[in-house]
Amino acid sequence: MMHGEGRTGVMRVLLAAVILACFGCSGNPQTAKKEGDGKRLFGVVLQTMNNPFFVELVGGLEEVIESKGDELLVLDSQFNSLKQRNDISDLILKGAATIFINPVNWEGIKGSLLQAKEKNVPCIVVDAPVKDEDLVLCQVASDNLEAGRLAARALAEVRRPAKVVILHLSVNKACIDRVEGFKEELAKYPDMGILDIQEGKGTTEGGRPVMRDLLGRFPDLNAVFPINDPSALGAISALESAGKLADVTVVTVDGSAEGIAAIKAGKLHSTSAQFPRRIGKTSAEKAYDHLEGRPVEKNVVIPVELVTRENADAFLEKK
Repeated sequence: MMHGEGRTGVMRVLLAAVILACFGCSGNPQTAKKEGDGKRLFGVVLQTMNNPFFVELVGGLEEVIESKGDELLVLDSQFNSLKQRNDISDLILKGAATIFINPVNWEGIKGSLLQAKEKNVPCIVVDAPVKDEDLVLCQVASDNLEAGRLAARALAEVRRPAKVVILHLSVNKACIDRVEGFKEELAKYPDMGILDIQEGKGTTEGGRPVMRDLLGRFPDLNAVFPINDPSALGAISALESAGKLADVTVVTVDGSAEGIAAIKAGKLHSTSAQFPRRIGKTSAEKAYDHLEGRPVEKNVVIPVELVTRENADAFLEKK
């Protein structure tokens, strides 16, 4: 039979073993490994996967992450802020080494970023910046202000005077910047003005009925700036149905294969092309820089390029 002192010593040893085991199980998210296969888990939470832009962005992430022998889990928030917050929580619970976030709402993501910071899970924002940038490791996005400026300059070359309508997605900071850049450049031309700004949802399905309504209210409009290729395709569909496409110039932002095809077909004048694969690849490289102890800049800006019918083929070859 053990004396009290001996029993106390054994209990201390057992308690120490339990504590050690608990710490060993929880680990640090930055070095977390998936059980069994030794891979680190990374996650990306996107506002939608129903857009070729984000398919390419994921391809850039995968190129880097898979080359390191790690794994990327892709989650589609379907433009739903609540689902996005739940998706981020799930990745935190899974012990993701890094979470890449494309926010549905640039102001409504703060709670998720705080949760990740408390759990020491680094977050990298891709494509659309967030309001609370102090809560993220870094943000990697296109030069969206310049994308808007390029669109306005292209429009000014072919449509003067211009009566313009804008199809917006105002919960998205990238789109806010595009519209700001567009308006900034447009202000340089006294004979170019904005008739109205409406929410086009950033989708073909969202852009089509909004464009139909705008045509009914402003029969003399002659230019449209949708904030991305999908909403531009919706606007083009409405213009075609109304027999107005030849009278209205459409300029946009993205550079998707569908957008380039519309340019070559003479339906879309131009697109300020982004490079989503480069955004994804750069974001993944920044994640590994951080995990390996190298400094990471807060904001990384990826240049954009205007694509018109004149350089569409050359752009596709380069891309």
